[in-house]
Amino acid sequence: MRAKNMVFCGSVLCVAWLSLAIATPRAISHFAQGTDEPVPAFHSEPPQGPLPGTVSPTEFSDVVVQNAYILAARVKRILYQQPCYCHCDRSQGHKSLLDCFASKHGAACGVCMREAIYSYEQSHHGKNAAQIRAGIERGEWQQVDMTKYQTPVAAK
Repeated sequence: MRAKNMVFCGSVLCVAWLSLAIATPRAISHFAQGTDEPVPAFHSEPPQGPLPGTVSPTEFSDVVVQNAYILAARVKRILYQQPCYCHCDRSQGHKSLLDCFASKHGAACGVCMREAIYSYEQSHHGKNAAQIRAGIERGEWQQVDMTKYQTPVAAK
């Protein structure tokens, strides 16, 4: 009887562990797409005045980081109107994705880099800031192929 109880308890624990293992990635994905919480801070309108500069890519030795900063500088007006799902609006007081690249924060954050590169790519497919934001809110930035950015991007 004792052996049956141990097998039963072990089975219950195994099922509970599997359920948690399956549910956790869904919860993280759901959270990253902003469906459980309000969208992080962003500006809904284009900037009225000059925007802050982005940190020089030469400040970084990693090519992917350099490329993210180069591309971010090219689409500052778009980034100004995008939320950042690393939630740096809460932890760092950022008002939009642009703030991540006006500081060194973006260099240490895969979310920021993917969102900036996604914004750049989508703007070159003719999408406007609102359309790009909708894609970011759906979590499409998570599909950015970062291997394409392991070599320096062409100078503009």
